[in-house]
Amino acid sequence: MVTERLVQNIVNTSYEELPQRVLQHAKKSLLNWIGVTIGAINHETVDILMDITDELSKERQVTILGRNLKKDVLSAALINGTSSHIFDFDDTHLETIHHPSSPVAPVVFALGEKYDIPTKDLLRAFILGCEVELRISNAVYPSHYQVGYHITSSVGVFGAAVAAGILLKLNDEQMAMALGLAGTQSFGLREMFGTMTKPFHPGKAAQNGLLSALLAEKGFTSSKQVLEAKRGFANVYSPSHDLDKVLVNWGEVWELEKNAFKPYACGIVLHPAIDACISLREFAAPEEVKEIALKVHPYVLELTAKQTPKTGLEGKFSIYHTGAIAFLEKDASEDQYQDEKVHDPKTIALREKINPLADEQMAKDRVLATLEKYDGGTHNVYIEHATGSLENPMTQHMLNEKFTKLCKKTLNEEQIEQVIEKMNRFDELDSIQRVIECL
Repeated sequence: MVTERLVQNIVNTSYEELPQRVLQHAKKSLLNWIGVTIGAINHETVDILMDITDELSKERQVTILGRNLKKDVLSAALINGTSSHIFDFDDTHLETIHHPSSPVAPVVFALGEKYDIPTKDLLRAFILGCEVELRISNAVYPSHYQVGYHITSSVGVFGAAVAAGILLKLNDEQMAMALGLAGTQSFGLREMFGTMTKPFHPGKAAQNGLLSALLAEKGFTSSKQVLEAKRGFANVYSPSHDLDKVLVNWGEVWELEKNAFKPYACGIVLHPAIDACISLREFAAPEEVKEIALKVHPYVLELTAKQTPKTGLEGKFSIYHTGAIAFLEKDASEDQYQDEKVHDPKTIALREKINPLADEQMAKDRVLATLEKYDGGTHNVYIEHATGSLENPMTQHMLNEKFTKLCKKTLNEEQIEQVIEKMNRFDELDSIQRVIECL
């Protein structure tokens, strides 16, 4: 039984068995998650969720990161999880396009704050929650994603349930029930990309996974075979799957180590083009550009072919806007995806000169960019591995800079420095409250 063996692996993996390199990567993931969460905390999406949860519940237990407010644990998981995905700036498991922290970290922070759980236990729960969701993603990708499911949400709910189950100290039977409850609450459609519903997905996955564990703790029953049953998750949600990938090399290979961090606030398929356009700026001023040709994998155009985006959010799904703004401003952070940037005449003029070309021979993480100037001069830039990829990862310094950029409108300089320092030694802190008080 796949589910039964998975539960045994989860329950029997102690903090002491977690490799130091995995612990360090987990702390980077959590710092990155806090940054993207706080960075978007004043977005109108969060305002709407705050309003609706105010109407539904008056209990105040858990902090909304970046706001001096508290909510009940379920609402806090929903809001913090949603906020962390609004900018599309969160971490990415590149092999499955899954963003592992957004469904799991909100649960860890919610239960950690409510019950003042030791930070080593929180880090263990985060790591194992992420490990489970990423292994299940491996088992159902790409079929599950191609059908139309937003894998961060539809599979992330399992990671959230596992993290919550660990922190609630569920036994084997209860953990299996939590996974069953999570599986039946799996949801999220790719049709929603480009709307507020996309970031709502991981927030709801966090909330659903937490609710699953809370129900299981009380004796709520579900199937013990949610992953492998004939009418279970894999067979219903993924036409093609390999559940052996859920269990293979448990404790030896850690999928969390394959979790990459984004230097740019858009889908990773655009990151090579951004690197290339930033590099090309060294060779020409905007008024000298006749054309920028970007030879990319066809998948890039499948996801980002919006030629005339109307909003900053749509700009994240436009290789035309992204290429233009990266060339103009030598960055593609959240500031470059504001509505006014999309409507800026200078951006519009340059995006009309961006010419993406689909080429089956190009890998998804590569681009060949050619700049042609009006005077006839040309320059080529070839990006083999984009910044933020596993082959060219962001450094700790780069992560700290990203965190600072995201949080500077909400936190002061001292708070930012304290959070970075505390997250770097998160499992040495006496309480998660040491982090929360800075947020």
